[in-house]
Amino acid sequence: MTRLAALLGVLSISFSAIFVRLADVSPSTAAFFRAGYAIPVLFLIWRLGRGQDYRSTRDRQVAFVSGLFLAMDLAFWHQSISLIGAGLATVLVNIQVVFVGLAAWAVYRERPTGLALFTIPIIFGGVALMSGLGRPDAYGDDPLGGVIFGIFSGVAYALFLLVFRASNRGLAPSAGPLLDATVGVAVGSLIAGLVDPGFDLGLSWPAHGWLLGLALAVQVVGWLLIAAALSRLPALETSVMLLLQPMATVLWGILIFAEHLSLLQWAGAALVLGGIGALTLRGSVERPAPSGSP
Repeated sequence: MTRLAALLGVLSISFSAIFVRLADVSPSTAAFFRAGYAIPVLFLIWRLGRGQDYRSTRDRQVAFVSGLFLAMDLAFWHQSISLIGAGLATVLVNIQVVFVGLAAWAVYRERPTGLALFTIPIIFGGVALMSGLGRPDAYGDDPLGGVIFGIFSGVAYALFLLVFRASNRGLAPSAGPLLDATVGVAVGSLIAGLVDPGFDLGLSWPAHGWLLGLALAVQVVGWLLIAAALSRLPALETSVMLLLQPMATVLWGILIFAEHLSLLQWAGAALVLGGIGALTLRGSVERPAPSGSP
């Protein structure tokens, strides 16, 4: 049952970019309503189980700050979706694995593995190919711009993950940290809206139907299912399942929006996903050697 919950969660979040593209609103508008529609539901879920939430005020503040980084990630990612399509934009944001590893090296002095040093240049080579290298058959209104915003979204997503993990070291029920982070997303999106000329708080149909689906199916159901399953499944199994998200989104992009990629873009996506898979399954930092002898 846990595996089924994890799989359903991954499939739910694989529709995130699809909902964003169907809504056809500005990047900050999509991010704000994704959070705004999710907050009341998350609050009710948190309130029902708040007796189990023993996090300190500082932990809640850290979760809120992580949401500011997630708002930044979503704004960049939504812009990438509009320029290069749902599938490739979702592949690009997953290069956060690389940036998390680099941050661990710079901040925590966690030495990267030989595999990581070999794989990271391959991943960025794949990213370059995903831009289409200026060829006329490349998919997207602005493939190069989409790749650039996708890289920015990967950096911001890595920052979100690093800060969010630090906010819940006591392993409180997932609804609490997710609620605090989602409030951070709403506030961060309002700030981003100041420099987003298309930012609009007016309600319109069907755009807000898609945004409501984004909030409930992805931000609430998808992430609660994944968060509940992560602590109960082996790390290898969850890593493989999470890799299904970008692959599924590429498929939905083809089926729903006819996002037919060029051969170079397919090759780039394959290199990026292959590299991410290798780093996810084998690890990007050296494990410390056991101290002492048996």
